[in-house]
Amino acid sequence: MPAKIAIIGRPNVGKSTLFNRLVGKRLALVDDTPGVTRDRRAGDAKLGDLRFTILDTAGLEEADARTLEGRMRAQTEEAIAAADAVLFVIDARAGLTPSDSHFANMLRRTSTPVVLIANKAEGRSGEGGLYEAFSLGFGDPIAMSAEHGEGLADLYRVLLPIVDAADAADEAAASEKEAIAAGEIAVTDVDVVTEDEDEEPVDTGPAAGSSTRPLRVAVVGRPNAGKSTLINRFLGEERLLTGPEAGITRDSISVDWVWRDKHVKIFDTAGIRRKARVQEKLEKLSVADALRAIKFAEVVIVTLDATIPFEKQDLQIIDLVAREGRALVIAINKWDLIEDHAETMQRISDASERYLNQIRGVRIVTLSGLHGRGLDKLMDAAFQSYDMWNRRVSTSRLNRWLDGVLVHHPPPAVAGRRVKLRYLTQVKARPPHFVVFCSRPEVLPESYTRYLVNGLRERFEMPGTPIRLSYRKGDNPYAAKARKRKIQ
Repeated sequence: MPAKIAIIGRPNVGKSTLFNRLVGKRLALVDDTPGVTRDRRAGDAKLGDLRFTILDTAGLEEADARTLEGRMRAQTEEAIAAADAVLFVIDARAGLTPSDSHFANMLRRTSTPVVLIANKAEGRSGEGGLYEAFSLGFGDPIAMSAEHGEGLADLYRVLLPIVDAADAADEAAASEKEAIAAGEIAVTDVDVVTEDEDEEPVDTGPAAGSSTRPLRVAVVGRPNAGKSTLINRFLGEERLLTGPEAGITRDSISVDWVWRDKHVKIFDTAGIRRKARVQEKLEKLSVADALRAIKFAEVVIVTLDATIPFEKQDLQIIDLVAREGRALVIAINKWDLIEDHAETMQRISDASERYLNQIRGVRIVTLSGLHGRGLDKLMDAAFQSYDMWNRRVSTSRLNRWLDGVLVHHPPPAVAGRRVKLRYLTQVKARPPHFVVFCSRPEVLPESYTRYLVNGLRERFEMPGTPIRLSYRKGDNPYAAKARKRKIQ
């Protein structure tokens, strides 16, 4: 594994700006509002020829552990413990604050190497804070401007030995594994670790899975539907910030995970409220980030609250996912709060039949993210939906089916002339896209298109999969012959 470098500091000192600068993309949300970042986010950083994992964290604040700020601080402390080094960022313009000094004392109690960065040091306004930073006792501070890319050469020189040491340790571990696999070293000659520092069992078997590309799964829904709690239960750790407050998640956070030897990259997203209610700039950025996650995902799990399922906003989110053409699974979360399961399930089934005609047959899974019930069923449904999303049907099977459709339910006559469907083929998958060659496609009613789509979905076993169906006007062979005779 590459070296892990965590960025920490009090709110609004430019941690996310530095994170974006090192990964070369605008992955983390950036705004003048303090406390934008809440969950820790990992990214692949590149600085010259150095390659490492950079961790963006929430701003450190003094707060009770039970509050939102206290839980954010706990997430940051976990990032510090897991890192090979820490970039401690202060605001050179604001100078050294009591909070900076307090958290510097906390860092001194850890064994993780600390690199002090005086950010926003461009111009004379940052000189005072830069000189004050010497008093923290972490050596010479690095004067930087993450926004303008200044000071990266100095950061490279400091990180070079740290990253090299981590890479050397990884190479040694990899060489040892190869020697064991080749029989050059007996397993009995090596200390086999069966428990980690928390006395939890460690998997000492071969690496799980052989896929080089993980399945991209986005978990979306309204605020407070339990998305982050669900992902934490998948991972078996409190990786994402959760709590009773609505709208805790702001960034779309990706986490790598392995389920039954299958690699998954799962995205936690901000809750999506109705557009009319989204007024603040920060929430608009969060929602835009969630919408980007939907576009880049392969499977989208829309999380509904079992106590109030299929609200208008739920239906709009589902419709958005279907229009984007993503494989879809609906997760009915908080099932543990329901007393009469049979009656509630019947209401949910009736609502899906009434409201979800565009993705008829979509998989609906009931679960409890808090108690970990139904998680395997949910992932089974996700992989099945992915398989259907990738499905291809041969042209011969499609046209045999089309012949039967034309016999039993031919297209209606328009203005006294019947539309002729000549040929059907699949041009794409992900999602399945079919093209019908026909005469006068512009007059074919929408109801007949829905009939064909539902027939394709039922006949070729693609329930709940968004299906694209388009028409092309086929050439008239008699007109072609007439043109040929005219040329001759």
